[in-house]
Amino acid sequence: MNNLDPAQLKLSVSEFVKALNLSPIPELYGVTDGKAVGTFIEHRFLRFLRGRYAFVAGSSASGIDFPELKVDLKVTSIRQPQSSCPYRDASQKVYGLGYHLLVLVYDKRDDEAAKCAVLEFRNVVFISSERTADYQTTLGLREILRRNGNKDDVIAFLEERSLPLDEIGREALASRILQEPPQQGYLTVSNALQWRLQYGRIVSLVNSREVVEGVESLLA
Repeated sequence: MNNLDPAQLKLSVSEFVKALNLSPIPELYGVTDGKAVGTFIEHRFLRFLRGRYAFVAGSSASGIDFPELKVDLKVTSIRQPQSSCPYRDASQKVYGLGYHLLVLVYDKRDDEAAKCAVLEFRNVVFISSERTADYQTTLGLREILRRNGNKDDVIAFLEERSLPLDEIGREALASRILQEPPQQGYLTVSNALQWRLQYGRIVSLVNSREVVEGVESLLA
């Protein structure tokens, strides 16, 4: 059995979604909890992969689903495309989460006559780690740097954006930003004990067919 690599993961998720799309799923009939639906899809996809490839599954210690590939799987409803992820430090909002995201966006409906649920996958997107930063934060920082802003300008912006940092942390991050300008991120990352990731912009971007390096639609 071959070891799973990123290309095989992308190909497999496309095949999985095609097989599951609009198929009757009695187990999800009447289920309204998005987390339960997401967990069902994730477990089913992992079983799909295990029949084809060797890989190390994620754990609470690794924090992501495919630690060897540095990829985390996120499954979310089109009605509110968002999820949460562990908070490591404030720099994730500027430089990304530190790993790639594989995002499956579905729409669920119940077939009353057949007593089963049907899932329609609207988007399947691979987001490279450097694109998982916060859109508005990186947009603002890149504009400050474009206008030859200095360290004080960057610190003031970080304060305005309410990044969870103390004074020393802001100073250190501002110095890094000046030396290592961030790439444009495409998530909305909300401050919380866990980051809340919102994918509305990614969905719009993919649906518009705009080409952005590091954001790849896998839905045929």
